[in-house]
Amino acid sequence: MPHLPDHLLTGYRNFMSGRYLAESGRYRSLAREGQSPETMIVACCDSRAAPEAIFDAGPGELFVLRNVGNLVPPYAPDDQFHSTSAALEFAVQSLKVKNIVVMGHGRCGGIRAALDSTAAPLSPGDFIGKWMSLIAPAAETVSSSTFMTATERQTALERISIRYSIANLRTFPCVSILEGKGRLSLHGAWFDISTGELWVMNKETGDFERPEMT
Repeated sequence: MPHLPDHLLTGYRNFMSGRYLAESGRYRSLAREGQSPETMIVACCDSRAAPEAIFDAGPGELFVLRNVGNLVPPYAPDDQFHSTSAALEFAVQSLKVKNIVVMGHGRCGGIRAALDSTAAPLSPGDFIGKWMSLIAPAAETVSSSTFMTATERQTALERISIRYSIANLRTFPCVSILEGKGRLSLHGAWFDISTGELWVMNKETGDFERPEMT
């Protein structure tokens, strides 16, 4: 029995004969000099919404953090384990990224579960429900709206959750201080898996708009 699934080994062979061969110099430079990405992406771990593919990013260009629902918790310096907060701290304080983008996406299973309290849980485990409770107040407000369809409610919460995460980013002193000094910018984006459309959050209004593509 192989130590990895066959499709992964096939993909690796294609990578070595294709992309790695074409960019071997860059990989060697990154190994020698370390990484220095200017942008951190907080994205969902949904396999259909990979930031590196969406933004056509090469090795070393993006520092990507993926979790269920692309959520950022509020700053909580306690004795618990905080994977998302640790990655954020590393990106801001060690890598000194200049941009943080919270990118949500359409048809998010975590958001759908947060909206429908009667649905079966995403898993029988202990962690997802607690994690998605980060946006419970917004989910309750959106789910109570009878003027929107189920699809509209889901899209609304997917975008609202991005604004929630950006607000939580600002509870981290290392983020708020650098943003105040103009050395760090926070952004929101939403990707539609079905159409490939990218919507970007207007920093002044909070609305999501299609960027002009020239």
